Amino acid sequence: MSQEDERLQRAFLARVIEPGDEVCGRWLRAVGAAEAVRRLVAGGERPRGVTDKRWAGLRARAARADPERDLAVAREAGTRFVCPGDPEWPAQLDDLGDTRPTGLWVRGRPSLRIWALRSVAVVGARACTEYGAHMAAMLGAGLAERGWVVVSGGAYGVDGATHRGALGAGGATVAVLACGVDRPYPRGHTELITRIAEQGLVVGELPPGDHPTPSRFILRNRVIAALTRGTVVVEAAYRSGALVTARAAQRLGRFAMGVPGPVTSGLSAGVHELLRGEAVLVTDAADVAELVGDIGELAPDRRGPVLPRDLLDPGAGRVLAALPARGLAEAEDIARGAGTTTDDAVGRLYELRSLGFVERHGDGWKLTRQAMISVRGDRSEC
Repeated sequence: MSQEDERLQRAFLARVIEPGDEVCGRWLRAVGAAEAVRRLVAGGERPRGVTDKRWAGLRARAARADPERDLAVAREAGTRFVCPGDPEWPAQLDDLGDTRPTGLWVRGRPSLRIWALRSVAVVGARACTEYGAHMAAMLGAGLAERGWVVVSGGAYGVDGATHRGALGAGGATVAVLACGVDRPYPRGHTELITRIAEQGLVVGELPPGDHPTPSRFILRNRVIAALTRGTVVVEAAYRSGALVTARAAQRLGRFAMGVPGPVTSGLSAGVHELLRGEAVLVTDAADVAELVGDIGELAPDRRGPVLPRDLLDPGAGRVLAALPARGLAEAEDIARGAGTTTDDAVGRLYELRSLGFVERHGDGWKLTRQAMISVRGDRSEC
């Protein structure tokens, strides 16, 4: 059987079998696409575990399926149908086993397989906070600037902010929809999804014209998880589809990451619960790239600003720390506090004076005003 025949049969099955149907997926794997189509059209042995009522429903769908028409409509909309066996099929989707998509409808010019090789998902709440939108946009832009393909679901909130961040950085982004890719959803994101299709890719399991349902949104998330190297959750309540994506990623052996938020925010509660498990805390694109990237893609060391006192020789630093925050001290007392000799302390004090840290007043020494601010800041961290 040719690959084009396989494509036609799988386009037929995409109209009949719901995304993520494990029972039908197992049946399809066992009998093959051609035999599955034959049995649905002409009648025959049904999949094990399918009731009479359900089998009748599947056959009723099959009676209305017209894969040639679906493929023609897709072509007119600049969409292609990619299925297992095609050069463009991302092999990592095979990790889904019997819930693997029958095929994917792809809108956009780039190769889905090539783009998926270096991709990261960023997902989160639809009704996100300003903080969540800011973090999502920052992650989308930062990952795109590092050469990563940013994948999300095209929804309001975190998804939309992520896509916009990647597009704004001139990067690559993929929207995985829970409906036909020719019918952007939500409608308020029609312009955004159109732009993604022009600059990136819009992907979905459902054939042209199909509409989303709550269950299809949830099942769509497994594709996002399987397609990418890891999933970042920005904001999510306890009952959130974004957490479903992250947990699917964990089951598939991908990385699950979370961006922490205020402990007082219900939209961060689900993320914090995820982080209490095996998910990894990340705060920016560098953290994500270090985790999911190749050897050598390291995030920069995290540290506070470098202060002048940080550049002092350790001996001079100990002498500086031995001076009181206020008032004068004699060299002998400073030496005792620094654990050194008086002669060494005096030498260090003159060095510190030349650097503007201390002043001499008769036999005593005191911190300059600038040094007092510096030392107070250092001691307040303890």
